[in-house]
Amino acid sequence: MADPASAPVRRRARVRAPELTGEGGWINTGGRRYSLAELRGRIVLLDFWTSCCINCLHVVDELRELEDKHRDTVVVIGVHSPKFPHEAEHRTVVDAVERYGVRHPVLDDPELATWTQYAVRAWPTLVVVDPEGYVVAQHAGEGHVRAIERLVGELEAEHTAKGTLQRGGVPYVAPPPQPTALRFPGKALLLPGGHLLVSDTARHRLVELAGDGESVVRRIGTGVRGFRDGGAEEAAFDEPQGLALLGDGSVVVADTVNHALRRLDPVSGEVTTLAGTGRQWWRGSPVSGPAREVDLSSPWDVALWRGRVWIAMAGVHQLWVYDPEDGTVAVAAGTREEGLVDGPGSGALFAQPSGLAATPGRLWVADAETSALRWVDPDGSVHTAVGVGLFAFGHRDGPAGQALLQHPLGVAALPDGSVAVADTYNHALRRYDPVTDEVTTLATDLREPSAAVVVGEDVVVVESAAHRLTRLRLPREATAVPGAARGARREVTEVAAGRLRLDVVFEAPPGQKPDTGNGPATRLVVSATPPELLRDGQGAGTELSRPLALDPAVRQGVLHVSARAASCDDDPGTAHPACHVHRQDWDVPVRLTGSGTDRLSLVLTGRDTA
Repeated sequence: MADPASAPVRRRARVRAPELTGEGGWINTGGRRYSLAELRGRIVLLDFWTSCCINCLHVVDELRELEDKHRDTVVVIGVHSPKFPHEAEHRTVVDAVERYGVRHPVLDDPELATWTQYAVRAWPTLVVVDPEGYVVAQHAGEGHVRAIERLVGELEAEHTAKGTLQRGGVPYVAPPPQPTALRFPGKALLLPGGHLLVSDTARHRLVELAGDGESVVRRIGTGVRGFRDGGAEEAAFDEPQGLALLGDGSVVVADTVNHALRRLDPVSGEVTTLAGTGRQWWRGSPVSGPAREVDLSSPWDVALWRGRVWIAMAGVHQLWVYDPEDGTVAVAAGTREEGLVDGPGSGALFAQPSGLAATPGRLWVADAETSALRWVDPDGSVHTAVGVGLFAFGHRDGPAGQALLQHPLGVAALPDGSVAVADTYNHALRRYDPVTDEVTTLATDLREPSAAVVVGEDVVVVESAAHRLTRLRLPREATAVPGAARGARREVTEVAAGRLRLDVVFEAPPGQKPDTGNGPATRLVVSATPPELLRDGQGAGTELSRPLALDPAVRQGVLHVSARAASCDDDPGTAHPACHVHRQDWDVPVRLTGSGTDRLSLVLTGRDTA
């Protein structure tokens, strides 16, 4: 076998990586601030993420193995780049880093300074910086860790040969453990005997509490990340969330990061697996079949409705169903595209559904990324009660058509037929009345409420970031909170009125080549909000570059760009090389000005050298 240090390396254009700056400072470093100059000699992988984004959380999990395998040569640095105003608060970022078990330094960049310097336009985006401080690769979206690991191997060989690779420990300082009974709990369930079952998400277990919501009765699970069935002391979960009671008295658990549904026998404490393989669903995987043979994707909540367990499948922006009778799963609503579109389930669009509540006539859905409250009818059609779209949110009461939420994660059916919404990023509990079509506020000053459960005349709220359950008396009248619309924290790109060149950059990752075996390897779909923004250039095509005609009369809007490219491993010695699909959706706010750019570049994978 040839010495890796002598392996040939590909020449790359050398572009100096901008410095890392962020007003929020550093997390997981013991208070130390880092510069790229201090990390010279190491391979630096920048992960641009935001805590609300399910795709970003997938990347955090994908990176764990890479971090462990290349711990002495690769430094992963998370650059937290917020979408919602709540995510620009430093405490929120600190909480998110602990909540999701991020084991590398994180730069808090609330003003998107480093995001702008690196010309990032999508969550998540990964950027690779070589040991000499040059950007050598950029990938938008998830699913790129395999390609990045291959690049890391090349860089290790190249810079070992040059003498420019330095080895050493990761500059990571773990936060001290906190002595709370719960840690970032996700959901809660009222058990028939009056106890409360809580998903203790950040500690990877379930906790049964007495009726007071405080006294611990027992803990189920080892408290360490894992995927193992068994008794209460042997079973293992990975960031469990939703809980639902079945007719036989057992509990269904949405085991989110294990991409699985688990079953708990509350009497014996025995845990078994109902659905999922432990692998994340990926494009091309089955979307129905025997439950233990079908991959799932970040199931966030579950609810028993009309004889089936409905699943808020946050990772693919869909609702799925599990049938307890025949042990199968299938897609029930959503196309996997992200957005807010009502209608028949097969054509409806969701954006990270995260909370479910069942009533006889409706299944209520907290659709987090559209800051919306949705519902499903028995015929499968989808409707919106509150919400406008991906980039409209705030805290406003009043008629539902004008009301605003901010990234809600939970919903609960109230005794009078209305619903309570855990309005997570507004730190509030809201109420929607279907009869009056009005939204009011039940309570404020709750720390990231993620779920609620009715207990008698009270509602018990899961205050996730306060690590506790809070009991509130249901008031007869809601308290109105005045507020205004707020926009997403996205950089607005100033573009030239008239003609705009759209270029999506795609370079097959190292060791791969474009897959043209079944036709063109690429596909591009473009639309706009409002639609009148685009005079020409909308629709689908196979070229990744396209001229767009913008209407100067429409001063600003959002360009929606969806790009897909296929590649296969380029190894002549392999009879059946593995193939890969690279996909990313961008929503780019634009403002038309006389001095704006006439070219918009979006990086799918590779680097923009134009």
